[in-house]
Amino acid sequence: MLTAKGIKPIGIYKHSYLYKWLWGSFSPITGENFCMLTDTVSKDFFIKYLQDFSQTKPDELKILIIDNAAFHSTKDIELPNNMILLPIPPYCPELNPAEKMWQWMKDKIAMKVYDTIDTLENKIEDLIIQAENEIIKSVTGYKFYLDAYSSVFND
Repeated sequence: MLTAKGIKPIGIYKHSYLYKWLWGSFSPITGENFCMLTDTVSKDFFIKYLQDFSQTKPDELKILIIDNAAFHSTKDIELPNNMILLPIPPYCPELNPAEKMWQWMKDKIAMKVYDTIDTLENKIEDLIIQAENEIIKSVTGYKFYLDAYSSVFND
């Protein structure tokens, strides 16, 4: 709260925030995505995300690139059979295609005021719908990942 020098503020002001966490996987090969919106972030939510994601196209092998966030720790969990986690080195977000999608979304929602958390959630859900396969491929399609995929699966 701002007041003139030497004048005590009249009201009490508490800065507060509400959060939503968007979990997501984006294929640079097909442009498909799988997302989940939660009110918090934790290892339990990460496990739930992996389980739910493994059930979409359960016959498909899913290779997830993950960073070193504490809740990505998988030391004591059993991964779904159709999933491989590929950790990237610390402080290398540029190696994670999902980071490009987060930036694409942030460019559309950042620096705006939303009247309610539900309004923000609806905007995020709209962006997920707008992120058609071609957009996802163009945003996440790092050449080195596409080349690696091609060398293994297209020869």
